[in-house]
Amino acid sequence: MNLIIRNEKSSDYRVVEEITRKAFWNLHVPGCDEHFLAHRLRTHQDFISDLDFVALIDNQVIANIMFSASYLIGDKGYKLDTITFGPVSVLPEFQRQGIGTKLISHSIERAANLGYNAIIIWGNPCEYCKFGFKASKAYRISTPEKKYPCCLLVKELKSNILSNNNWRFFESKAFEIDKKKFEAFDNTFEAQKKEFRYSQEEFAILSNAYL
Repeated sequence: MNLIIRNEKSSDYRVVEEITRKAFWNLHVPGCDEHFLAHRLRTHQDFISDLDFVALIDNQVIANIMFSASYLIGDKGYKLDTITFGPVSVLPEFQRQGIGTKLISHSIERAANLGYNAIIIWGNPCEYCKFGFKASKAYRISTPEKKYPCCLLVKELKSNILSNNNWRFFESKAFEIDKKKFEAFDNTFEAQKKEFRYSQEEFAILSNAYL
């Protein structure tokens, strides 16, 4: 398998949105809105274009990862810039072949080389601990409401950058989805049936589990 990873081009945009929709459809909820998030992120001030990558096989784009700016606020008001990735999408027929792993590993290495402090994501620990992510509570990083969700995960890119503080995490406002704009955007895609899957129950449990 000849896998190539490069930065996304404008000519990839719709293809990536199609991939994202197919990858997330009915995964976390009936339907999905991650493809609208990908569309919205590119024009948002928090979008990090240097960390916007696609993976190709035989010149076909089959996967994508996007990053956005986020930040932490310490107990005494100190702000520390961080980054967040998502959505991460692999075309369903290419999943479970290590492509997502290579794409994530590539982007983490690139982020470290660019000098970013830490990556903070929402995700299933079973999928991300292998990349060195740890529970946010290990770094005393909570939500703005001072809770420690099981699915809030952290990877330091600079050693001990998160030490000696209690933090609250704030993601980009790009993740705040306007329902009407999303519905108008989604209507430009081929209709798909919204269904229940067991992965949605797993997502609901993780989203409401705290340490």
